[in-house]
Amino acid sequence: MIKESIRAQDVFILTDVGNYSCTYEMHGFMNHKSPDDHFQDTKRVISACNGSASRVSVIMPLLYEARQHKKKGRESLDCSVGLKELENLGVKQIITFDVHNKDACDNAVSPYTTFESPYPTYSILNKFIDTEEIDFHNLLIVSPDTGAVDRARYYADMLKTDIGIFHKRRDFSKIVNGKNPIVAHEYLGKEVTDKNVLIVDDMIASGQSIIEVAEDLKQRGAKKIYLIASFSLFSDGKSSIDVFQNAYQKGVFDKLYTTNLTYVPDSVKSLPWFQEVDCSKYTAKIIHTLNNNESMTPLLNGKAKILTKIENKKNFDKK
Repeated sequence: MIKESIRAQDVFILTDVGNYSCTYEMHGFMNHKSPDDHFQDTKRVISACNGSASRVSVIMPLLYEARQHKKKGRESLDCSVGLKELENLGVKQIITFDVHNKDACDNAVSPYTTFESPYPTYSILNKFIDTEEIDFHNLLIVSPDTGAVDRARYYADMLKTDIGIFHKRRDFSKIVNGKNPIVAHEYLGKEVTDKNVLIVDDMIASGQSIIEVAEDLKQRGAKKIYLIASFSLFSDGKSSIDVFQNAYQKGVFDKLYTTNLTYVPDSVKSLPWFQEVDCSKYTAKIIHTLNNNESMTPLLNGKAKILTKIENKKNFDKK
């Protein structure tokens, strides 16, 4: 139930489908809300608008079923189905962040529905530059797999630096936990010895893969290694967190930078290797821009600001 009039209003619905801290009791059991539960609730809120709003927009930072964006054999295409459901309920704008496959999502909705997926890169780099005392002109961006190359290029363009790429060699003869297991990470790119390395990806699930990449780079002589992910899900719970804790204690990486665009337990936020990046201001600017029917372009690239900030810090360090 919406408890005030929204007639002729521009309605923005903000939902985190990854927030498993929300609980409800049913049949005497305490349940944690799943992405499906959150998605159903989002549709209920849209329906409660009863068609009286002038425009309904959904801001879903972690897009529902975003990794199920293409079909392999006889399986569902959940991401496309979810986007179509929102569209059929009258949603005019869908805003997410750093979606797994932007082209697939663009093609899943009609040309009359706006789909935006900005990178939170500026917010992350802004925090990174303010926090870290390193030589920002001795940086190398590394993509942990070929699928994250565009993201790595975006970071490299922002920082005016080079990139390296890992190729995940998989064993296609077997399936473990729904995936073909990785046999090896093979590196292609610039020499990493004595470099400060940023490994960038859209999300961390169990975390095992990105840690293996960090271990490989450390063995190659990387100086400092920072992990950057828009979303850190720690999908195996304590096991995932222990993977990072053990790697940090062994000196495999220096810090993980990730956003508050989806839920992360408070117990993780207090760990020395974890750095949360607040994206609430950026999200507010997006809402303000769309509400005023202005162009999103100025919000999509903060390259000039980042380069100026790095140069100012370099000059300050000289003093």
